Amino acid sequence: MEDLKAKMFNKKASGPRNKPDQIIEAIGLKQEQTIADIGAGGGYFSLRFAEIVGEKGKVYAIDTNPKFLESIKNSAKEKRLTNLVPVLAEERLNLPEKSLDFIFMRNVTHHISNRAEYFKSLKRFLKPNGRIIIIEYKKGKSFTFRGMFGHDVPKEVIKQEMEEAGYLLEKELDFLPEQHFTIYSKQSEGFGG
Repeated sequence: MEDLKAKMFNKKASGPRNKPDQIIEAIGLKQEQTIADIGAGGGYFSLRFAEIVGEKGKVYAIDTNPKFLESIKNSAKEKRLTNLVPVLAEERLNLPEKSLDFIFMRNVTHHISNRAEYFKSLKRFLKPNGRIIIIEYKKGKSFTFRGMFGHDVPKEVIKQEMEEAGYLLEKELDFLPEQHFTIYSKQSEGFGG
């Protein structure tokens, strides 16, 4: 069942409506960089990232579901990707400090309580010029799954929470039909960072 769910997530993520190639291009991920995919789900983006960063780069596929992580691990093995590390999301993330060029969060922030504190806690994993990429659902119509279950966070709310957590909005992209897409950098240590 979980394997089926992982495949469904990947099929949706890879669909043309979700513009995965444009998302990857907008991030600007390069060889030898390190990225954490928080809420990796079926691993579609984690696996794509692993191919981009190459064997000298590293991808942390992070999820709360161990079965999803197992599925991602198996897919990485099939593709001979040795740079993908599955990480079970527990109360405290177990990642090396100041190691990440990017943190990627797609359709996951609506699951996080006390987001400003959570975002603040992620800072220690980012390199000084590291970035956080947040893609989150826009408000859905009342009778959609998103609308009924509150699977969305308004862009203005995320921007405010990121500012509270000590990040600067660097870029807003608007090519996704159902989501907003923002990229943040850490404020310099001199003020609030």
